Amino acid sequence: MDEEVRRADGATGHGTDRDRDLSRDGDQDREPGRDQDREPGRDQEPGRDQDREAGRRRERPYDVVLFGATGFVGALTAEYLAAHAPAGCRWALAGRDLGKLERLRERLTALHPGCASLPLLRADAADPTAVRELAASTRVLATTVGPYVLYGAELVAACAAAGTDYVDLTGEPEFVDRMYVEHDARARETGARLVHACGFDSIPADLGAYFTVGQLPEGAALRVDGFMRSNATFSGGTLASALTAMGRGPQTLAAARERRLHEPRLPGRRVRGPLGAPRFSRETGTWALPLPTLDHRVVTRSAAALERYGPDFRYRQYASVKHLPVAVGGAAAVGGAVALAQLPAARRWLMGRWEAGQGPDAERRARSWFTVRFVGEGGGRRVFTEVSGGDPGYGETAKMLAESALCLAYDALPDRAGQLTTAVAMGDALLDRLQKAGIRFRVASAR
Repeated sequence: MDEEVRRADGATGHGTDRDRDLSRDGDQDREPGRDQDREPGRDQEPGRDQDREAGRRRERPYDVVLFGATGFVGALTAEYLAAHAPAGCRWALAGRDLGKLERLRERLTALHPGCASLPLLRADAADPTAVRELAASTRVLATTVGPYVLYGAELVAACAAAGTDYVDLTGEPEFVDRMYVEHDARARETGARLVHACGFDSIPADLGAYFTVGQLPEGAALRVDGFMRSNATFSGGTLASALTAMGRGPQTLAAARERRLHEPRLPGRRVRGPLGAPRFSRETGTWALPLPTLDHRVVTRSAAALERYGPDFRYRQYASVKHLPVAVGGAAAVGGAVALAQLPAARRWLMGRWEAGQGPDAERRARSWFTVRFVGEGGGRRVFTEVSGGDPGYGETAKMLAESALCLAYDALPDRAGQLTTAVAMGDALLDRLQKAGIRFRVASAR
């Protein structure tokens, strides 16, 4: 007899293809209008969040669903949830290959016997019907399926329509901007919190800047610089996402322009995120190379939404390199990768050198580390802070994604909805969770 598999609606069935697929029809998304004059991160009516969460818990079979669980970082996230999800947490694994999901569950059960009954949900990111049912089955949906610009849009649309909280690991600016334009307004109507970049992109930068701002005077113009260092390597999935983003320069610029047309104004406040120029940083004793990643966009969006960042806020982010030859070589390598990514044949060749789902082994991850040092100034005060942890791309990223999902599912949070950053959606609650989980946020010095 085939193994029993739980469908997303909470019913059970035996192992036929029909039982394993999520194929129930759902309502079509509608395209609502925009409120150009709303305040960024505007709170909703008092008490609405608590009522909504209580209702969703009664109505939906799952608290957290992990989609893409059989990928490299997806499996690490599943392992973290198996070890750290609270008692009574109703969570499930989801993906397009039921056989791989079953093998993952067997691995988890060997470590945590309680996972023997963990529900498995089969869904394909390209199947809108299955994705809508998946989103409607849970309070929080965490996804590791990338490149997100190719495989993520249907899931965001489904979560926005269903009022389901959503977290992902994207570092793709085009995807984040497109999802804002297409789904932010609908998510604010339904109460969904769409929180992108819940891994190494971009939690250390976002919550690190948030933590640094908290050490500076209120009501003052603030300047924060972040300096990032790591010795980590990458997986095939990470490489595919990075090369896809590099090869979509015109689309990325177009999405950013369209987002600016829809974003609300900031009356009486100014927020900036310039790239800066390469320089030697006396504060860190390293060469600082501008990092044109999603991070500085996320930090400035947090600053725009939260008045605690002051009336005039500026953030810059750099890669921190000790030796000049390494800095020059690194800049040249990045430039070469960007150039090659413009050529489809070269992009496919580079992707083929690392198969998706493969990544550094446990021994290599155990030796990996990251630090992000921040220099913050304003109101006559200067502070040096640091965020640090272990393997950033996989071990710590899995931890960050899992804790973000659990934070949305269980913690008392500001009553906000729409596309939000981690600082705006979860702030102190997620900061506390990550510190307890072993990621360090500290003040190095202040004067």
